[in-house]
Amino acid sequence: MKLLKKLSEAYAVSGDEGGICAFIADEIKNYVDEIYTDVMGNLIAHKKGNGKKVMYAAHTDEIGVIATHIDDNGFIRFGLIGGVNKHFSLFQRVVFKNGTVGILAYEQSVKEIKDIEVANMYIDIGAKSKEDAEKSVSVGDTAVFLQKFEDLGNKVIGKALDNRIGVYVLIKSLENIKNSENDLYFVFTSQEEVGLRGAKTAAFLINPDYAVTVDVTDTGDTPNCKTMDITLGGGAAVKIKDSSFIVNKEVKEKLISCAEKNGIKYQLEVLESGGTDAGAVQLAKSGIKTGAVSVPVRYVHTPCEMADKTDIDSAVKLISNLVF
Repeated sequence: MKLLKKLSEAYAVSGDEGGICAFIADEIKNYVDEIYTDVMGNLIAHKKGNGKKVMYAAHTDEIGVIATHIDDNGFIRFGLIGGVNKHFSLFQRVVFKNGTVGILAYEQSVKEIKDIEVANMYIDIGAKSKEDAEKSVSVGDTAVFLQKFEDLGNKVIGKALDNRIGVYVLIKSLENIKNSENDLYFVFTSQEEVGLRGAKTAAFLINPDYAVTVDVTDTGDTPNCKTMDITLGGGAAVKIKDSSFIVNKEVKEKLISCAEKNGIKYQLEVLESGGTDAGAVQLAKSGIKTGAVSVPVRYVHTPCEMADKTDIDSAVKLISNLVF
């Protein structure tokens, strides 16, 4: 889990994925024939073959905040990047790219926490004045949650497991795939959290015969949670539908067949709200036969996401053994 720890703790807010892409490129350089970055910041790794063109994708970016104003006392107002929950964020630490750490807090005049809006919140970096704060932070600077990765034995906890788990799965799958008849493209996409942007342009560029995205999904296994047939430890999930995507029947059958043939534990996923890169990839050009593999994660889009190691391993085995 050392690799996943490094990925989880890396800084890569949407629109600023260059650092983590450089790290990924160094990890996979010995397993592919070429690596390049496109205009949108997608990292594309090509493992050449003579068969079907297959694209695998996992997004590198994470949710975060962006500084919008610094007041006279050095408190920083901010906007959201991606699906940040304002209540889950209260009194969490954030870190800017330059290492400056702050706390997300709210105005004391707000009487009920349920009434909090982003406009009532601010980041406190311990500055004494606007001038003091501006030594460390400027308007437009971005920050992500500051959270240490924890290995609990069977499970792991960390920030940005959505979707550093998917990145981990693709890296490990690349290590495992020694020979493939397929012409493989592994795409580490940008800006998924703000509208599936990188996946859209990458799929248009590559125009694969088939595509499979790897991301995380919610679970239905915590007390009194919303009903969902996904559990931690239940295996990799083959996505059937989410709000942006309906799986291609042929790809779904290949994923299920691969899991059953190789004794890989799997479950079927229907996500009632939320979308993934699969939705953008599927609509590229005249349409692409697309499937999706998900790793179950509790507490998605919080600083403390939780996953089961066996589900991650199942996803690696599924991608590593998939043949079109």
